[in-house]
Amino acid sequence: MAQDIKSTAVPEPVKAALKAKYPEATKVSWEKEKGNYEANWGGKSGEDNSVMFTPAGVFIEIVKAISVNDLPKAVAPYVAAHYKGAKIKEAGLVTDAAHKVTYEAEVKGGDLIFDEKGNFIKKD
Repeated sequence: MAQDIKSTAVPEPVKAALKAKYPEATKVSWEKEKGNYEANWGGKSGEDNSVMFTPAGVFIEIVKAISVNDLPKAVAPYVAAHYKGAKIKEAGLVTDAAHKVTYEAEVKGGDLIFDEKGNFIKKD
């Protein structure tokens, strides 16, 4: 589970890495998740962009909020078949440090991860 933390609790290398990689990031909120640091900013919710860094400031991934309609076409049928009655609440385009792209679909109970073609990879 992620926990909200104050900016003062974020290590300097993490804040410096965010500023260097995403200078446009303003009004950033922070969370600590699985020992890493997540910066969130942008959009009405303040979470259109979500970037994860290690405590040393090494970039892990960025998740950009997208419309549920922008998910690969195979995602909705998969969710309908495997999560009866569940609705996709939020969607994200995930790009990791190696520039590998995946998609995230949030349903009740967790995030479902799909490849670029909409093939299910795992539940987070």
